[in-house]
Amino acid sequence: MTGARDEILARVRQALADRPQPASPARAYRTSGSAEVDLGLFAARVREYGANVIQTGPGDVAAQVTAALRHRGACRLVVPAGFPVDWEPEADLLRDDPRLTTGELDVVDGVITGCAVAIAETGTVVLDHGAGQGRRALTLVPDYHLVIVRAQQVVALVPDGIAALDPARPQTWISGPSATSDIELRRVEGVHGPRTLDVLLVG
Repeated sequence: MTGARDEILARVRQALADRPQPASPARAYRTSGSAEVDLGLFAARVREYGANVIQTGPGDVAAQVTAALRHRGACRLVVPAGFPVDWEPEADLLRDDPRLTTGELDVVDGVITGCAVAIAETGTVVLDHGAGQGRRALTLVPDYHLVIVRAQQVVALVPDGIAALDPARPQTWISGPSATSDIELRRVEGVHGPRTLDVLLVG
């Protein structure tokens, strides 16, 4: 079989030997650093996914988180290790130490985390599960996720986001609430993660 394949390929190469080779197409890929950060674009993209965006200043994070939780009717929240104390809201907060079970995570009202980076072009928030972000289960099992994004964490393009991330760390890329479509193309939310996402943009 291998011999027949090699013979066929050799004949093809021989037949094409006198033909001009196609030129490589010119490509103009956007690379890291080729665009300016647009916080307005980031907020608009997040909203397009059906998530809520709240913009606030650095000194009002805890108050805005508390207000968002009250709006959602969320009282019992998980916060990961390393979550800034001055961001903590007025709520019943659970710590993931010792680690909460999947059953325990399934009955809380939600989770509050920070992030590693956010991408304006796509409205994507990326967690690398470092301090203040928690392990992956914390942001996949609860039905509600409030993620806090500092303005300086927002980059313009996907290449910028990739350049800012450590490829050796686990990553979770979040573009809006968890959603999928069934065979009849009906949108179903909350199948693979939180069905409700609030993004608090601090800057």
